[in-house]
Amino acid sequence: MKKVLWALMFSIVISGCGAGAGIPDDPIDDGRIQMGGSIQGEALSLTRAVSTLAGVAGTAGSADGFGPDASFDNPYGITTDGQKLYLADLENHTVRSVDISTGEVATIAGTAGIEGSADGIGAEARFNAPYGITTDGTNLYITDLRSNTVRRLEISSGVVTTFAGMAGTEGTADGVGASARFVVPRGITTDGANLYVADGMNNTIRRIDISTREVTTLAGSAGTSGSADGVGAAARFFGPDGITTDGASLYVTDANNH
Repeated sequence: MKKVLWALMFSIVISGCGAGAGIPDDPIDDGRIQMGGSIQGEALSLTRAVSTLAGVAGTAGSADGFGPDASFDNPYGITTDGQKLYLADLENHTVRSVDISTGEVATIAGTAGIEGSADGIGAEARFNAPYGITTDGTNLYITDLRSNTVRRLEISSGVVTTFAGMAGTEGTADGVGASARFVVPRGITTDGANLYVADGMNNTIRRIDISTREVTTLAGSAGTSGSADGVGAAARFFGPDGITTDGASLYVTDANNH
């Protein structure tokens, strides 16, 4: 099992961060915390029983509703604040929520079937293949795959803004906000203070300071693929995709390296 795991995943130690660094101060309940897009600090007790919470297998669509009355079109990223799930519904170009207790699905941003890059509130906002999604409990952060941007959605208001990158413009530049560039950003996670993005076609791992929106390249070398282990720019990735954190390290699925 260990051998298979490390063939699939890279581990990146977050420099200067101990376990729990950058995590919101207030525990959710009994020591649990919101980190990396999930609730951590409590062991899972799994029965291994699998059930369908929402949607119908083999049926694509954009309908809101309860459980099997709802439909999706290539949903990719998923995150939670403990009460709801939030999904990046890629081919619908929308962000959806699923109430965990009731199975009710709602579209909270974007309009199904209409792609774009406009900021706005709820249905007025536009996405172009939203892919990865994470939350700090207050905001959702979404990688907008074909726009080459990272978007922020305030959960309470539904306001969508472009957090980093410029829609329609790809590149490798580090910088603040709109001056940064990505090429097909995929997975995204957070430790509460920073966002970490798997920049798929750049073969790099990027870091975004939430307070300043400054983007830096944390590992890998833009435009150079490979599988080498190493420190920072000496490491190589080939299509990094999924990413998560435990507060001390990042774990990355390196898709084309299997």
